Amino acid sequence: MNWTALIATAALALSGAAMAQNTDHPGDKTMVVGSDFGVAPWMVRGASGPEGFGVDMITDIAKRVGRPGVEIVDINFSGLFAALFSKRIEFTVNPLNITAERAERMLYTEPFFATGNGFLVRAADEMKGFEDLKGKQLAVNRGTISDTWATANSEKYGFEVQRYDTFPDSVQAVITRRAFTALNEIPTAVFAAAHNKAIKVGFKDFNGRNFGYAFRLEDTAYRNTVEEAIECMKLDGTLARMYEKWYGSAPDQTSTINAVFVGYGAPGFKGYEFKPHVPGCK
Repeated sequence: MNWTALIATAALALSGAAMAQNTDHPGDKTMVVGSDFGVAPWMVRGASGPEGFGVDMITDIAKRVGRPGVEIVDINFSGLFAALFSKRIEFTVNPLNITAERAERMLYTEPFFATGNGFLVRAADEMKGFEDLKGKQLAVNRGTISDTWATANSEKYGFEVQRYDTFPDSVQAVITRRAFTALNEIPTAVFAAAHNKAIKVGFKDFNGRNFGYAFRLEDTAYRNTVEEAIECMKLDGTLARMYEKWYGSAPDQTSTINAVFVGYGAPGFKGYEFKPHVPGCK
């Protein structure tokens, strides 16, 4: 066996991977990421630009990985993955559920935010469980995990699905009585109800779902770099403080917002790497 040739080939491959990472994630340039701005308090458009939990989080990450700044591109959820795969953005920073189907097409970071189904109804209405959906209209943000859940369960529980391009549009459908309930992530639903007396959270379905950032399949090295920054934010309490700032209460101590996982990626999903490490926190 020609070991010299083999080593040279391996070195060339590593060099090519490094060059690709430098091209797609240039350390001396602003980090460009994507999110839907219509999900409060994760990310909304403020007077001077986007603001919210997700903005604070990615701004802190950009500093920790040495990027000079961050640009967050406002993209409706239905167009988010196309923007990722076309390299319009470097990775996603919206509240994105980790699923096995999505993990076939993209790399996830480890989980950092626990969630579930939150059902918003008008203040005068009641929803005690799934049985109250029978014969009703359920509004969702098109293309989200809420849309997936609604599609899979509409026949089982006997409701019809209305799809909207933004979360506020789905809430408006409830307020104007076009829909009985709007479905979104529990933290998002709780925040929306706290800021609008016309609606309330009728029912919470805690089901073990988690959010993670998503990268292109070839971006393993950069995914790992960003994940270590997230791990450092967990270890020094930064993520928990951000959560309390934007959601109004401390996260549960068993939440993944406080849990550092062994290896890189989401355990149990494709793209996970069992590589025990100590994050290089600064």
